[in-house]
Amino acid sequence: MDKAALRRAIRDQKRAMTQAQIEETSFLLAQKLRAHPAYQQAKSLYGYLSYNQEVRTAPILEAAHRDGKRVAVPKVFDGGKTMRFLWLDDLTAVAPGYCAIPEPIADGPEADDPTALVLMPGLAFDKDGRRLGYGGGFYDAFLAAHPGHPTVALCYGFQMVEGLETDPHDMPVDDVLWQEVVG
Repeated sequence: MDKAALRRAIRDQKRAMTQAQIEETSFLLAQKLRAHPAYQQAKSLYGYLSYNQEVRTAPILEAAHRDGKRVAVPKVFDGGKTMRFLWLDDLTAVAPGYCAIPEPIADGPEADDPTALVLMPGLAFDKDGRRLGYGGGFYDAFLAAHPGHPTVALCYGFQMVEGLETDPHDMPVDDVLWQEVVG
């Protein structure tokens, strides 16, 4: 299946989920993440603000704050050309931004922890950490420019596929935590 067809198939499965399924499965994934050694060792978490039917990240970001971690989320600049992580101490200080995805209202301060754990969004993953993103290349560009960050992706069970085909510039994730959809 080509990338466009796979993206459509995964989006269709995500759209078929109920709100209760999203919330319950997200809760279980958040527990897995908080138990993961990369999360436990991280001083900072570069997360993202979930959009549409993505795994809910707000509770994860709130828990990271409670766990004493600094939290940063991405914001897109330059008319969609660049993504930077910004520290976000107030999770309510966000508004729809690039492609209507929630972003910080402020334009800074820029996050600066070279060892921060990066949560990786995506549409599909395989057991080797290969990832099919949304097509913008923002995370691949960020990780290429800032190597050394540990990375973890959270996804629903149906987002795990066999032998995902990727391009040379696609950055794999260190670990994929997945959960079959509950209910």
